[in-house]
Amino acid sequence: MKNMNTPKNSSLENESNQITINTIATLIIVLLPILGAIVGIKLTLDSQVSLIDIGMLGIMYFLTMIGFDVGCHRYFAHHAFQTTTAVKSLLAILGLMSSQGGLLYWSVGHPLHHKLSDQPGDVQSPNLEGNDFWGKLKGLYNAQVGWVFKIANDGNDPENIVKFEKAIKDPLILKINELQLVWIILGLIIPATLEGLITMSWMGVFKGFIWGGLVRLFLVQQFAGTISSVCHMFGDRPYKTNDYSTNNFWLAIPTLGGSWHNNHHAFPNSAYCGLEWWQIDISNWVIWILEKTGLIWDVKKPTPSMIKARKLQNSSTN
Repeated sequence: MKNMNTPKNSSLENESNQITINTIATLIIVLLPILGAIVGIKLTLDSQVSLIDIGMLGIMYFLTMIGFDVGCHRYFAHHAFQTTTAVKSLLAILGLMSSQGGLLYWSVGHPLHHKLSDQPGDVQSPNLEGNDFWGKLKGLYNAQVGWVFKIANDGNDPENIVKFEKAIKDPLILKINELQLVWIILGLIIPATLEGLITMSWMGVFKGFIWGGLVRLFLVQQFAGTISSVCHMFGDRPYKTNDYSTNNFWLAIPTLGGSWHNNHHAFPNSAYCGLEWWQIDISNWVIWILEKTGLIWDVKKPTPSMIKARKLQNSSTN
């Protein structure tokens, strides 16, 4: 009997299968850290949390959040500075460990978030589902976590791939991005292995996996998500922008400065989000150290006169 599947049908079937696989993988990456957080709560209630657990959580959180904020966002999306192949490779790996979308999204898709911010076509906006309570709640969910399902299959689009390759122009970074799932898994294995070696116990392996792996991933996902959700609905707006972006002081530390989001939308290519001396921006400090050591250069930031001019522009439109 002849095979009735034409090459076109076979191609469509393969694409459909890939979409299903990508969606399932994304669902696992979202749900597994939630289960880990529940286990973490149980361990805490049972007084089974050690300083090693907390240290592993803190170190892994800091490294992967820097990878997300300094790497995926400020470097790959906004080209806010230049750096060496080694540094950008490390930032890429740490950023991918944060599970906040691949580098294809940040280099190709995220610029649309600024071009179409809080307008149809902005996959990260919380303000496109209506103004009633349920619309706002649905919008918050979309900006917090729902958007990762929308971009899960961006890598299947040949046009996106071409744009990505043109934007990156580095075969090593392209290869690193292809291994996104590997880096996420390594982000779970590394703390488990380290804590197991430190404590010389299988319980150490388990707790390292929970605290440095899953709980860390849960916290990174949630706090990174607040930049798109909370920081487009609640907070201060010192700069008038064509969207609803806001600044949130109380999120500055866990987001490493990403919550100065209205500043960011006012000066999107700036390596610095905290523009006032009192605005805590830990990512700024990391960038400053890297610049002083010569590991990065051509760091973009607005001058005091540019900031003043923008504020005058805002006041003149009130």
